[in-house]
Amino acid sequence: MTGSVAAGPARRWTPSGKLGGYPRALLPWVVPVLIVGAWQWSSNTGIISPAILPAPSVVLDTAGTLWRSGELPDHILVSLRRVAIGFGIGAAIGLAFGFAVGLSRLAEGVFDRSLQMVRALPHLALVPLLIAAFGIGETPRIVLVTLGVIFPVYLNTVSGIRTVDEKLIQLGSSYGLTRWGLIRHIVVPGAMPMILTGIRYALGVAWLTLVVAETIATREGIGYLAQNGREMLRTDRIVLAIVLYALAGLLADQITRLIERRALRWNPTMRKVRS
Repeated sequence: MTGSVAAGPARRWTPSGKLGGYPRALLPWVVPVLIVGAWQWSSNTGIISPAILPAPSVVLDTAGTLWRSGELPDHILVSLRRVAIGFGIGAAIGLAFGFAVGLSRLAEGVFDRSLQMVRALPHLALVPLLIAAFGIGETPRIVLVTLGVIFPVYLNTVSGIRTVDEKLIQLGSSYGLTRWGLIRHIVVPGAMPMILTGIRYALGVAWLTLVVAETIATREGIGYLAQNGREMLRTDRIVLAIVLYALAGLLADQITRLIERRALRWNPTMRKVRS
């Protein structure tokens, strides 16, 4: 029509992964980069005393020195081993109890009340008891991480199983699926989003618990690096340990997200998020 103006396409978010013309993958790094830049600037201008918070460049130099000496890789590997063992044991126990209680009213009656009582105990307050029971070796640290992992996995597994649509179970029964078939093809896939959410949360708790666990008379691990820095008045080492814990938690979360996307490819909501 004469005089009409053709409107150009509006710039908006599209499933192609672009936002305002910029790759969506860059967006999560905007805030961290700004924080590090402000941190470096504040240190260079003297707004923040280096004795309190050393500049990122100083922390990076310390990390490079410790890495070249071989000390930093050893500390990282020790902490990774502790988290891996504690998380593996805790997740296995949480899943076992979660499936038992979620699938069986008898198991719920036998175990759930006791587990809820134990969950109410602050597991970090058990450090003196664990030291008295197991000494100051690796066992109390792994037990502490295990206790921190069990209950997020357990609670989310039970919730996931109980939120599976009953109509789907009835439909599966009408098609002749056995109890095991219902669990395998309907209950487990239906509960998987909640289970993976519990595992993702438990990984974060595992690293938070390790911070305390590595204060138990140790000479290895990222926690020891922080303690050593405190004793030597080396704030650069303390900040380095904090950054390493943060990066380890971020890496664990990203790995869990990747597993979640692959395990839930059938889920329309996950396909929408991935697109």
